[in-house]
Amino acid sequence: MQLTVLPLLAERKQDAFDVFEALIETLEKNNTNLQEGDVLVISTKYISNSQGRIVDLSKIKISEQGWEISKKYQLKPEIAEIIIRESDKIFGGIGGFVITSADNIMAPNAGIDKSNAKKGKAVLYPLNPYLISEQIRRKIFLKMSIHVGVILVDSRLMPARIGTTGVAVACAGIEPVLDLRAKKDLDGNPLKVTFQAVVDNIATIANYKMGEGGESKPFAIVRNSEAKLTDRKINPSEMAISPDQCVYVRGLLNPP
Repeated sequence: MQLTVLPLLAERKQDAFDVFEALIETLEKNNTNLQEGDVLVISTKYISNSQGRIVDLSKIKISEQGWEISKKYQLKPEIAEIIIRESDKIFGGIGGFVITSADNIMAPNAGIDKSNAKKGKAVLYPLNPYLISEQIRRKIFLKMSIHVGVILVDSRLMPARIGTTGVAVACAGIEPVLDLRAKKDLDGNPLKVTFQAVVDNIATIANYKMGEGGESKPFAIVRNSEAKLTDRKINPSEMAISPDQCVYVRGLLNPP
């Protein structure tokens, strides 16, 4: 069976709303149904909008540290302040960008995004993304009696590459990583450290079709992915490692 991606056009929402109800509405308007074994990919910005995770920059009070980060990295003070509030750790940065980590997710500027937000406002990462993913998965099963995987996707810059790609911020109902250790390559050599990032790969495929701008396609159905679905609860530690174990971070912190 050939893998297919079906991006779904949805109406833009202005205030906090119920994502599951919006999904049902969107499926009807696109004359599309979810099927057993599908993977539903949802934009994190759409989830954040549903939670009201949009801040008015004019109402942000700047702390002393916010002013310091603002000057050091040439950021607007309001953005610098939000970065501090949303981050567990700040590693450093360059003009306009601060490299941060929150819940073991590394991202420039703590994932704060001003695109697809009204002027003077910014969208933050969603709260409890794994819980949200699991709730959506369960509601789909209860209403449709089918098993699907759910992935929340964001776009991300890759080290030393031009352009953005997709990354899974959270997932539910799908095994996130495929352990290929002890499998053999084409020459019969056993693989020692290879894991395949299943949900990140699917997130990238879907993100490409969902778009990055004004497409208004916050949902995508990935069909015939051959990913393994599961009913067990996914632990965030299965998809991410702490920054101090990342080869990029460790390598840059230990220059020659």
